[in-house]
Amino acid sequence: MREKSQRLEALRLIISSRQLGSQEELLAALQKEGFKLTQATLSRDLKLLKVAKAATMGGSYVYVLPNEAMYKRVSTPSSAREMMQVPGFVSIQFSGNICVIKTRPGYASAIAWNIDRSNIPQILGTIAGDDNIFVVIKEGCSHQEVTEALSEVVPNPR
Repeated sequence: MREKSQRLEALRLIISSRQLGSQEELLAALQKEGFKLTQATLSRDLKLLKVAKAATMGGSYVYVLPNEAMYKRVSTPSSAREMMQVPGFVSIQFSGNICVIKTRPGYASAIAWNIDRSNIPQILGTIAGDDNIFVVIKEGCSHQEVTEALSEVVPNPR
């Protein structure tokens, strides 16, 4: 089952980073990433992900994901394996006892969940959106303390 979830995530990342218009192109891209599957399996995966085809500005049709906010098309694509290795954390900023953590689209909820489950004493709680996390810090805690505590959960929070 792990292979399937990794394959589906790779498929999402490939579709969000490239303009591919045929299943043959998708199969080739997945095979380049190390996934071996049949056209029938790919077809089922596309149906499961609710992938559709949409017209480009040039008039051709390419595969698109149903939730554009989650997987926005990027202009300089990396390989899907590279994108899956990159943590979702982007930046952190403080204002008084409030902290805002910016993430890659779709990562905020998972990172906030990890922060909440870590029971960091300096943090009262989090609220997550798609690519932002609102963190409330206990009064009297320094931003440095919070950053150090978060480094256990979020890689390089600086």
